[in-house]
Amino acid sequence: TGGVIYGVEGVREAYHTGRGKVVLRAKAHIEEDVKTGRETIIVTEIPFQTNKAVQLYKGVADLVNEKRIEGLSDVNDYSDRTGIRLAYDVKREAMGTVVLNQLYKYSALQTSFSVNNIALVGGRPMLLNLKDMIAGFVDHRHDVVVRRTKFDLRKAEERAHILEGLLIALDHLDAVIALIRASQTPDEAREGLMAQFGLSEIQSRAILDMRLQRLTGLERDKIRDEHAELMKLITYLRSVLADEGLRMGIIKAETLEMKEKYGDKRRTQIVTSGADLNMEDLIADDAVVVTISHLGYIKRTALNEFRTQGRGGVGSRGSTTRDEDFLEHLFVATNHNYLLIFTQKGRCYWMRVYDIPEGTRQSKGRAIQNLIQIEGDDKVLAYINVKDLKSEEYLNSHFVVLCTKKGVIKKTTLEAYSRPRSNGIIAVGIREGDELLEARLTNGNSHIIMASREGKANHFEESRVRPMGRGASGVRGMSLEDGDEVVGMITIDQADTATRQVLVVSEKGYGKRTRMIDEKGEDVYRITNRGGKGVKTLQITEKTGKVVAIKDVMNDDQLMIINRSGMTIRTRVSELRELGRATQGVR
Repeated sequence: TGGVIYGVEGVREAYHTGRGKVVLRAKAHIEEDVKTGRETIIVTEIPFQTNKAVQLYKGVADLVNEKRIEGLSDVNDYSDRTGIRLAYDVKREAMGTVVLNQLYKYSALQTSFSVNNIALVGGRPMLLNLKDMIAGFVDHRHDVVVRRTKFDLRKAEERAHILEGLLIALDHLDAVIALIRASQTPDEAREGLMAQFGLSEIQSRAILDMRLQRLTGLERDKIRDEHAELMKLITYLRSVLADEGLRMGIIKAETLEMKEKYGDKRRTQIVTSGADLNMEDLIADDAVVVTISHLGYIKRTALNEFRTQGRGGVGSRGSTTRDEDFLEHLFVATNHNYLLIFTQKGRCYWMRVYDIPEGTRQSKGRAIQNLIQIEGDDKVLAYINVKDLKSEEYLNSHFVVLCTKKGVIKKTTLEAYSRPRSNGIIAVGIREGDELLEARLTNGNSHIIMASREGKANHFEESRVRPMGRGASGVRGMSLEDGDEVVGMITIDQADTATRQVLVVSEKGYGKRTRMIDEKGEDVYRITNRGGKGVKTLQITEKTGKVVAIKDVMNDDQLMIINRSGMTIRTRVSELRELGRATQGVR
C-alpha cells in the first residue's frame, strides 16, 4: 500500500540483530487554498494493513470529537479506483504541520511493525540477522540444487541405460528379430536376449516393448542423438555434484532469474528522519541535580535552580515530599550519563539521566517503580553515575565498589554491569540482616575510606580488595563495635589524594573537611589493612550527634545538604573550615 518508512534506525537494527521496530507513516502533503488561506492535509498512501474506512475516516472523526486531536474541521474520503485520497480540513487558526503531527501521534496514519526474525535452523528456533538469513537461504538453495541434481542424474542414467540396450538391439537387428521369432513366450525371448547379448532385464523389456516404427532409419538416428545428449547431460550433472563453485553459480543465476521475473519497484519509501537522531543529539548535555526520596520518588532539576548560600544558612525548599518521606539521595549528573541503580536487595538497574522525569525544585518527582521494574518491597539505596557503557576499554578498566551497613566490601569490573535486563540483575549477594549502602566507580587504583556512625574511618588501598563475580557477597572492609554501622564509603584516586579532602557531616548539622595528606606529606588518615577498626574522623558529642555522611571534596566543589523535612542548602565547600581529623566541626 506504499506509505513511508520513517527512519532507517529500526531497519538497521532489524538487519543487525534480527529484532527491530519499523515505523510506517501514511504519505501526506498539505495543500493551501489561495483564496481562503485554509490548509488541507491530503493523504495519498496509507500504512500496510490499515483499514481506511474504520481507522482513518471514522477513527479520526472520533479523535476530533474526544478533543484528542484539535485543529480539524472536517474529514472527507475522495478515494476511487484510481487511488486513495483522504482530505483532512484544517481550521483557519490552526497550523497544518502541527495537526499532521497530531494525526501521526494519535491515529493509524502512523503505525509500527515489529521485526522478529525467529526461524527454524536445523530444527532449532534461532533469532537471525540479515546475514544469517541470507546464509540460511543460500544453504537451503544449495541443498535443493544438490538433491535436484542427484535426482536428475539418477533419471538420466536410468534412461541412458535403456537407450544403450536399444542401440545394441539396433546394431544386431537381424539376430534379435530371429531370436524373438524363435521364442515361444515373451519370458523366453527376454531370457534369450539377456543371455545372448549380455543385456539387463530392464533393457530386454525395453527391446520387447519397442514398436516396429522405431526400426526405421530416422527413428534409429533419434535414439542415437538422444543417447549422445543424455551422456553430455550426465557428464554435466556429475561435474555439478563435484564442484561447489558451479553449484553457487547455478544458485546465483536462478536468483537473478527470479529477480527478473518477479522483482518490482519498492512501493514504500524509506526516509531518514529525526527519529534516527540519537536522543543525545536532541538533548543538551547540561548539568542537572538528580534527587531520589526515601519512598523512591525521583526527578531531575536544572542545576541553576539552586542558588548558592552562605554556610550555616536556613536553605530553600528542595522538594515537596509527603509527611513520612524525605530526600535520601542527591547528586549532580549530566543528561547523557548512565545511571546504575542499586537496591536494598542487591539488584542493579540502569537508565539514562535524560529518561528521568524533569521537575521543578519544589516538585515531588515520579515513583521510581514507574520507571524501572523494581520489586514492591525493594528500594533504591545506591547509584553510580557512569559516562559510558559501550567502550570495552572503559568497561574493563573501571570497577564498581559496593559496601554494606555491616562493613562488607566488594569489587567487580564495570563490564559485568553493562548489560542489565529490564527486571534487573544481581549486583551483590546480600547476607541476612545486612543491606547495601554505597556504590562507587573506581579505576582500580584508588584509596577507600569507610566511615561509621560512631565517628570511625578505616582507610585502605583498593588493591587490597580482589575483583569478584557479580553474584559474590564480598569480604570484610571494616570491623565494627556492637551497635555501630557503616554510614558511607568514599573512593579517591591515588593521583588525587594530595588535592582531595574528606568531608564528614553529623546528624545535628555539624561538618568539617580534613586533608588526606598534611603539610609534611604524611597520611592524616593512616593506611591500615582492609577489615581494620579505623581511626577517629569526627569527635562525637551531644551537640554534633552521630555521623550521617562522608564525602570526598575539593576546594572548588559545592555541597548540597537536605534535611528530613526537605529543606535544601547549597554552599561552597571552601566556606567550610579545614579542621583536624579528631575535631567536632562547625555548624
